[in-house]
Amino acid sequence: MSFDLAFVWAGLIAFAVLAYVILDGFDLGVGILFPAIDTPQERDTAIDSIAPVWDGNETWLVLGGGGLFAVFPLAYAIALPALYMPLTLMLLGLIFRGVAFEFRHRTVRGRRFWDGAFAGGSIVAAFCQGIALGALVQGIAIEGRAYAGGWWDWLSPFSVMTGLALVAGYALLGVTWLIYKTGDALQLRCWRWALPLGALVLVFVVVVSAWTPLLNPGYAERWFSWPAVLYSAPVPLLVAAVAIGYWRAVRGRRELAPFLLALALFVLSYVGLGISLYPNIVPPSLSIWDAAAPDSSLLFLLVGAAFLLPIILGYTAYAYSVFRGKVTPGSGYHH
Repeated sequence: MSFDLAFVWAGLIAFAVLAYVILDGFDLGVGILFPAIDTPQERDTAIDSIAPVWDGNETWLVLGGGGLFAVFPLAYAIALPALYMPLTLMLLGLIFRGVAFEFRHRTVRGRRFWDGAFAGGSIVAAFCQGIALGALVQGIAIEGRAYAGGWWDWLSPFSVMTGLALVAGYALLGVTWLIYKTGDALQLRCWRWALPLGALVLVFVVVVSAWTPLLNPGYAERWFSWPAVLYSAPVPLLVAAVAIGYWRAVRGRRELAPFLLALALFVLSYVGLGISLYPNIVPPSLSIWDAAAPDSSLLFLLVGAAFLLPIILGYTAYAYSVFRGKVTPGSGYHH
């Protein structure tokens, strides 16, 4: 093979996961903010801002998970038993949230319950995604070719902290999305939340970044040894630049810039995560090459992905372009 199929697929799955985190992140964020949005009209407007796109955003989760199963079956077989509990809870949260999304418009008496279910499902899904990520980063015990850890290995101070960090991060995406998509009282409320939430997320980014190298000497080496530091040093500098840009954009009341800068912060955090983990797909010891399916399978699947990915990207872009602009009260497709 002239090019490294396992590496190409690792990049594709990393892209699918990032697309999911960014796209589903802001609509989970709207759900996380729901308890703080008081009036029924504002809640309807918040829901209407994500209604045309939220279920399409979850395509990327299916692509990432399905791709992992097909392309890196060994990683799937080890990571899944290690993370059963948080991943099962995440899926239940996403299901509950999806049901609540449709049901809250169909009832008057039960609306408070379904609003609570929408918020609860969003918070549980975000928190469990963060816990699963933290558990993966701190390392999964492997013996031979199987998971060798205990039932509760995923639960640790670090994974709880990454869970809280992701909830705060998604809430930031939700706030900046609502600033961009709404007006009037709801937008004013979101402007007030934008800076405190931004500061909280930045604190989490710093704490996670400082804690990660302490978990594993290999992480510290990838960040601080020479010449690796040439690749890793720009990341914290760019995070600082994004934070300053975000603060100025919020102070200057620019509507789209805070959302784009919040997305940039996620992308940089993800790059930092990649620097820590590469070349392992399941730290501390399972590399992408060890976990990959045979080359013939990878090539066969790559042909399918070459057709599928442009279609998904195309219809995602089309959906966002059709529903661009502000959401006005009463304009949602449910009304």
